[in-house]
Amino acid sequence: MVIATQLRPDRLAFLAAMHASLCRQTVPWETVVALDGADPARLPATLAADPRVRTLILPRPVGAACARNFALTDVHTEYVNWADDDDEFTDDAMELRLRTLEATGVGWCAGYSQDLHPDGTTTLWRPPTPPGRHEAGDVWRYWKDPADTIPLGPTTLLARTALVRAAPMGGLVQGEDYCALAITCLAPGIVLPVPVYRYRKHQGQMTAQDSYDQLEARARVFAHQFGVSLRAASLSLRDSASAPA
Repeated sequence: MVIATQLRPDRLAFLAAMHASLCRQTVPWETVVALDGADPARLPATLAADPRVRTLILPRPVGAACARNFALTDVHTEYVNWADDDDEFTDDAMELRLRTLEATGVGWCAGYSQDLHPDGTTTLWRPPTPPGRHEAGDVWRYWKDPADTIPLGPTTLLARTALVRAAPMGGLVQGEDYCALAITCLAPGIVLPVPVYRYRKHQGQMTAQDSYDQLEARARVFAHQFGVSLRAASLSLRDSASAPA
């Protein structure tokens, strides 16, 4: 697991809730928490006391994309999942996807997500990509235009770490996780028709800020083109490898 955080006071309780959701998982896990220029003394006590939680202390703020990519270099597990510091996982999120990966040998496994509202209720979000197995590059067919809904929730993806390192977070100030979806262009995967992640809705989230729309279109165009180009390159290499000598 990789989580980037600036340990903002209004998000500390959310980070503790994220950790609590990890503690409810039924398979072994560990987390690298990238402290994006934050004072490690502000880390919630439950995380600081958990040996499964390792911190990467960055001396100055670098932004979520950079912090997450720096933390990725410290991941020692075969599989990895991105997560935000204000969200949660469902109780069986890790087991369902891990067992699927181990049973099928695919490169990634994703699921649905839920919007978690301030009153504790949830609303299910079904991604445009349908349930089932998808070959490398197929997911991008469900993101035809940058302005369309993204084909999968990036934080619902549990993937082989080697793949994630080949298509990590994009160098963007927002929408960086759209680029992480490009791992679906590198290997086949499976979408499970069950919620595995809860996306917390609150006034402090980036998407709720007035400045969010200023760069959203550009971020989407960049990420979309990244996936289109990676898919094309992967298909070209596959065709060349299968062509007769």
